[in-house]
Amino acid sequence: MLLRPLAVIALGGILLAGLTACSSATAASDGVVTVVASTDVYGDIASQIGGSYVKVTSIINDPSQDPHSYEGDARVQLALSQADVVIKNGGGYDDFVGTLLAGANNPTAAVVDVATLSGLDQHPSSGTFNEHLWYDFPTMKKLVSALAGKLAALDPGHGVDFRANAKTFTGKLTALEAREAAVNAASGGDGVAITEPVPLYLLSAAGLVNRTPPEFSQAVEEGTDVPPAILQQTLALFSSHTVRALVYNAQTSGPETDALLKAATAAKVAVVPVTETLPKGKDYLQWMSDNLTAIEAAVS
Repeated sequence: MLLRPLAVIALGGILLAGLTACSSATAASDGVVTVVASTDVYGDIASQIGGSYVKVTSIINDPSQDPHSYEGDARVQLALSQADVVIKNGGGYDDFVGTLLAGANNPTAAVVDVATLSGLDQHPSSGTFNEHLWYDFPTMKKLVSALAGKLAALDPGHGVDFRANAKTFTGKLTALEAREAAVNAASGGDGVAITEPVPLYLLSAAGLVNRTPPEFSQAVEEGTDVPPAILQQTLALFSSHTVRALVYNAQTSGPETDALLKAATAAKVAVVPVTETLPKGKDYLQWMSDNLTAIEAAVS
């Protein structure tokens, strides 16, 4: 299923004229590399790799904000015009970044497109692509490596620091992958239900099988009504105990999601909330560790 792209508002006359920034000049002027990330997920990763030698701006940084309904503005354009490095998810998730960057008069910005970096097929025969790539640890390893390289190219004097930070971060990702493998060994093949494909990379790596009818999650993502027959099929997953857990996107709600939560609770099926952006007070690694802890508990 194709996920809804982030919305872009027309900037028209409010676009700030003359907001030009030479990427190399920005990095050299204060000795700090300027990074702009589409969401705080990627902003946090950039901060952990760059440390005090980078200045990071995350465009979407509010846990209550739905990335699918985000609207860019002139401040975003200004930030992009001054960026040395721009990180976007790609794959149609945050198209506003490319649109605004094209008008930001910053041709030297190094753009990291995570979807392209992932190497995953963005146009499979089924016409679907799960854009929630930050739940895929192998892709995050590729991102960390690419970031360390780009930061070192912009600030060679601190290249050793960037690569050391990347090595540490990658080691922690490997530890998370080991936990996924442990869940797979203990509970691989068990069924789970979802509301949207947000956590599917993590669930799949843990050997858990999504039993939700694809029509259900597609309708929820696209904001359309779930066909009554499909809703009943999905609700039956809980009453029949076909699934061990409901893993749902806590940042979107609606009558269908509420119905699943009620059915799971009534059937005493574990409920695991996940999000698309960082929870308040957590960094990326803490957040993913917490997600895994909740899933481990749900299927143990």
